[in-house]
Amino acid sequence: LSEFIINLSEFIINLSDFIWEWNAPFLVGGGIFFLIYSKLTPLKYVIHAFELIRGKYTKPEDIGEVTHFQALTTALSGTIGLGNISGVALAIGYGGPGVIFWMWVTAIVGIATKFFTCTLSVMYRDVDEDGTVRSGPMYIIKNALPKSMMPLAYFFAAAGLIGALPGFQSNQMVEMLETLPIFDFKYFNLMAGIILAVITGAIIFGGLVRIAKVSEWLVPSMSILYFGSVMVALVLNFDAVIPAFQIIIQDAFTGSAVAGGSVIAVIIMGVKRSAHSNEAGIGTESLVHGSAKTSDPVKQGLVAMLGPIFDTLIMCTSTALLIIISGVWLNIGPNVEGVKLTAEAFSVLL
Repeated sequence: LSEFIINLSEFIINLSDFIWEWNAPFLVGGGIFFLIYSKLTPLKYVIHAFELIRGKYTKPEDIGEVTHFQALTTALSGTIGLGNISGVALAIGYGGPGVIFWMWVTAIVGIATKFFTCTLSVMYRDVDEDGTVRSGPMYIIKNALPKSMMPLAYFFAAAGLIGALPGFQSNQMVEMLETLPIFDFKYFNLMAGIILAVITGAIIFGGLVRIAKVSEWLVPSMSILYFGSVMVALVLNFDAVIPAFQIIIQDAFTGSAVAGGSVIAVIIMGVKRSAHSNEAGIGTESLVHGSAKTSDPVKQGLVAMLGPIFDTLIMCTSTALLIIISGVWLNIGPNVEGVKLTAEAFSVLL
């Protein structure tokens, strides 16, 4: 059975690498097209987007289930945690510091991608008689495209169901806890899995509204705590911050840290990790943004585009600087454990 699991894992990894080789240009190219087509409109209204999440233009009679802020924090809840901690560490471990530069590029064009996808999600959402909102790529396909495209809607629904499972998050969390002596006992993995399942179930079975209410306070709290900790480490090692940025930019065009020294490999790794970090262009981000209380789809598109800014340009960059300055990325083995690498960086700098 273990051999079967190993072979299956290798097959999935190889399939993923193959898909990303031709998918990455579409993801970045699509974002560039949206930026040019909109004449950089999303970037011009960043300040207005912050006003929207503060509820400045919200109307009580607007249709939807969650506020602008709740929609944003719920979307970020799936990425702003381990996507910024473990994901960045894995990216640097496998692709070198240069990966971060291409994450920035993908995030900037991803701002436009997210603006358009989430605007469309509100435009073409379905609203039931009881006020329940149904949105996402499935409903964009259903309501905006010919019926012949409906198989794509069913395919995304099935793929999204599998892709949204929290296997990566729970795995990395348990790996981190196992490093503590208090959790070093038999069957800890099983107990941790059961506890996580119970807590998660108690939240998700309450529907989108309960998920949004939890995310509304949990995401800002954990973001401030983590970002504050990183800032303390960076301030204590301030003289190394500028050289770290120089390493990122220099390595982005050399590919020296990747097997074979391929710059293309660095770019693809950066695109993959950026997409994992902020979900721009993946489609899952529009599922919750489409349920926001708003009468103007463009408003929610503007709110949604803040995701890549918070997630990749701020949080991921802070983690990258932490790891690069600490130097832990220089002495890693073939089996990189992302969350442990970040924890080690903290222990070195603090």
